[in-house]
Amino acid sequence: MALDTYSLEQFLKEIEKRAFRMACIATSNVDDALDIVQDAMLVLASKYAGRDKDEWPPLFHRILQNKIRDWYRQQKVRNVFQNWFATGDESTEEDPIQTIEDDKIHDPIRKISGEKAIHKLEQALKTLPIRQQQTFLLRSWECMDVKQTAEAMGITTGSVKTHYSRAVQALKNQLDEADYE
Repeated sequence: MALDTYSLEQFLKEIEKRAFRMACIATSNVDDALDIVQDAMLVLASKYAGRDKDEWPPLFHRILQNKIRDWYRQQKVRNVFQNWFATGDESTEEDPIQTIEDDKIHDPIRKISGEKAIHKLEQALKTLPIRQQQTFLLRSWECMDVKQTAEAMGITTGSVKTHYSRAVQALKNQLDEADYE
């Protein structure tokens, strides 16, 4: 059993940074992304640790996708209540400058690949609809095939192909436009 625990720990170590990046892109919030990844890892460890280690990647990504979807639902409900209970007093609003995310977070991927290129790609990814965004990340960053991606997201293989194709085209258009600016 110690070997299985070690294998699960290794799997989680290998996937944690990529999963965090996916959650950050989906939420645009570091704290929420950390919570989502941690929750997904806990669910995998507590409920699926006994499964074959080949099943862990699609299971983990399915759990992660569900956590991201849950986060979107919570945000939607939270926004409804915030709008409902808003007093209309503009002086109590949070300063928009204070809400800007810190761009100087230590990230070795940015240093290796070039800050500008990664930043452009991340900005373009954030503009995609969530299904296209997550399909692109699973296919391109996680190197999952169409079937694994469909299983992880709980959609058909045809939907994976459609979302991925649209994501690639949208990213290509956005990044081409950015090169001309």
